[in-house]
Amino acid sequence: MSSAAEQEAVQRARAVGRGRSAEETTASAAVAGRNGGRGARTPQAPPRTVWPGAPTPLGARFRVGPDGVAGTNFALWAGGAEAVELCLFDEEAGGDGAGNGGGGRLVETRCPLTELTHEIWHGFLPGVLPGQRYGFRVHGRWDPWTGARFNPAKLLLDPYARAVDAGAGNDYGTLPPEVYGHVRDWPQQQVADTVRDDRDSAAYVPKGVVVHDDAPDDEWCDDRRPKTPWADSVIYELHVRGFTMRHPDVPAELRGTYAGLAHPAAVEHLVRLGVTAVELLPVHQFAHEDHLLRRGLRNYWGYNSIGYFAPHAAYAAGGTRGQQVGEFRRMVRALHEAGIEVILDVVYNHTAEAGELGPMLSLKGIDNRGYYRLQGDARRYADYTGCGNTLHVVQPHVLRLITDSLRYWVTEMGVDGFRFDLAAALARSFHDVDMLSPFLAVIAQDPVLRRVKLIAEPWDVGSGGYQVGAFPPLWTEWNDRYRGAVRDFWRGALPDVRDLGYRLSGSSDLYAWGGRRPYASVNFVTAHDGFTLRDLVTYERKHNEANGEGNRDGSDDNRSWNCGVEGETADADVRALRRRQLRNLMTTLLLSTGVPMLVAGDEMGRTQRGSNNAYCQDNEVSWVDWEVRDEPGWRALFDLTARLIALRHRHPVLRRRAFFSGRAHSADGLRDLAWFTARGTEMTEADWYAPAATLGMYLSGRDIPGRDARGAPVADDSFLAVLHAADRPVDFVLPGPPWAAAYEVLVDTCLEEQGEAPGALLAAGAAVTIAARSVLVLRAVPGEGGS
Repeated sequence: MSSAAEQEAVQRARAVGRGRSAEETTASAAVAGRNGGRGARTPQAPPRTVWPGAPTPLGARFRVGPDGVAGTNFALWAGGAEAVELCLFDEEAGGDGAGNGGGGRLVETRCPLTELTHEIWHGFLPGVLPGQRYGFRVHGRWDPWTGARFNPAKLLLDPYARAVDAGAGNDYGTLPPEVYGHVRDWPQQQVADTVRDDRDSAAYVPKGVVVHDDAPDDEWCDDRRPKTPWADSVIYELHVRGFTMRHPDVPAELRGTYAGLAHPAAVEHLVRLGVTAVELLPVHQFAHEDHLLRRGLRNYWGYNSIGYFAPHAAYAAGGTRGQQVGEFRRMVRALHEAGIEVILDVVYNHTAEAGELGPMLSLKGIDNRGYYRLQGDARRYADYTGCGNTLHVVQPHVLRLITDSLRYWVTEMGVDGFRFDLAAALARSFHDVDMLSPFLAVIAQDPVLRRVKLIAEPWDVGSGGYQVGAFPPLWTEWNDRYRGAVRDFWRGALPDVRDLGYRLSGSSDLYAWGGRRPYASVNFVTAHDGFTLRDLVTYERKHNEANGEGNRDGSDDNRSWNCGVEGETADADVRALRRRQLRNLMTTLLLSTGVPMLVAGDEMGRTQRGSNNAYCQDNEVSWVDWEVRDEPGWRALFDLTARLIALRHRHPVLRRRAFFSGRAHSADGLRDLAWFTARGTEMTEADWYAPAATLGMYLSGRDIPGRDARGAPVADDSFLAVLHAADRPVDFVLPGPPWAAAYEVLVDTCLEEQGEAPGALLAAGAAVTIAARSVLVLRAVPGEGGS
């Protein structure tokens, strides 16, 4: 070998043409005399026979090969690679099989994949059966200045792995320096990412698991799916782990797992509530960030994906050697049997590998330039996500990875739709957000994906990333303008009621174009990121100290009101006011046109103790507290929520499939949507611009656009909802004919127990007193001509 001085001279000569600094050059040259060969290495077994196999499908697929021999075909796209090794891991005799930092060890067998077809490295290994753990080592240039970061010392997770075995304790372990492609602790951090780390990472990283690809049976046929129309949907956002971790009726060994969510006690709550779909926070295999692990925390939400085909192993009760796949499917089947759809929150905008200083777990080592968006300085990543990297969705193989993953979850795992985190990042072409981008075009023409529910989080953190109302007709969107308007109204911060009127009636100003419908708007007051509903009326300031970031994390724009006292209090009047505000917010949400989304536990007063960013709180701060459901005040909130959802299901006027016109459709002048002042008169242009804290909304059930399944016209009752956010009562004059001859009280949020409200009849034209900060929901009783 040449001397270290000679190697440094060569490195400096090469650097001249690349414009590297002397500091960067010295760092790269130091690799030669540094840690090559040091650190724990996995014991190796002799190579095994590798047959040519096939380049498709990608990933590891168990099948019967030539001459009827059972085995597994492996295929990996690695465009810039010079060589690829398949690495098989088997338990060492006498070990416990944990491998990844556990007490025993795994024996590694390296098998070169010599077949290369269209940049796909492939081979068939006879005798490799389901349950086999594996990974890849990819050889190529280490040249961070051009974006090349190949490092065969790092074991890489197959991006198509259908199950992941993290090993004993590794899911919540640490990120040792060996899992980085560069020397993480290099003294000169500004160039640390250029110094290759040659220590073996196999003992510390998760492995893929070969899974038996059972053909989908009758349980996944479309006739078993609920197929709830968008307009009829009520979404319930929940966390698989957090929903059952404290559930007393779920067996302890099943809490926090897919099996726990499938347990009858969990499903029964969803059925009683009346929701039609659960939206699961990320269940793709994800990793924990180093900065959290160093503080003794972990990523709870899961927005840090590393395996787009694999159910997160830590949520499996039955094992992680492929058992998680069947357990997830059984969970989906149990929910479907209860009439509940399953929507996955998916994170295809970035991965857990972060930026140039992040770990090397999969795509970064397979082909960094091929998978990620890089800046002009190819050492750096384009970051439209705030998480260090952005997947380069314009690239055909990246687009294929995402769409293959989506189709897999639909066709083989049984899910019914997806909510796309930071969807604007996926819609970017080379820089700008483009609604004709390859990703959106592929989804629109895909015969599987265009049939499922597609929800966009319509923004990212890049320039021009806020795209609420801009996604094409197949898509619905999280409507954060709804969230802002409703919060502001009930805390008394809206200057007038113009924006509120749009939000209550389907946000036609945002979505009435291109054939879109009112259900393009997913209406929500709370979501996983931010205050819970209870905290929204209990805190005005975030309290994220437990995250260890000096309370700097989390939004400061909470639009909350604490009812005069910060935090929990024993003051009975304040507590009563807070519960009333909760009833107001829940009633507003479930009467609004569009698709309502609730967050798990909001229906029974879940609190996060003032945290509005509990992403790393895998503890009682985030887990649903089931004990509160037996407390009278919170039981009453649950009952009201279930009652409002049932009202919504019974009445098509509350879940319209077309926007209101606001015009009269008959000679009596009755409009499909009308707005009233407290004087009982219809709102004028001046009224919309005047300061107001009271708004009457009349929804006519006559002549609802569309027909039922038999072609008959759809007709329904008519309703009047009076929303009053002021701190003093107001006399509201109920509109007379043709709107109604009388009104029946259905909900009055000034009452703790709604059993006292229904049935009372109020005369049309009479003035009724609306309590301070309350909602009155009335059914219009028609006169002789009908209303």
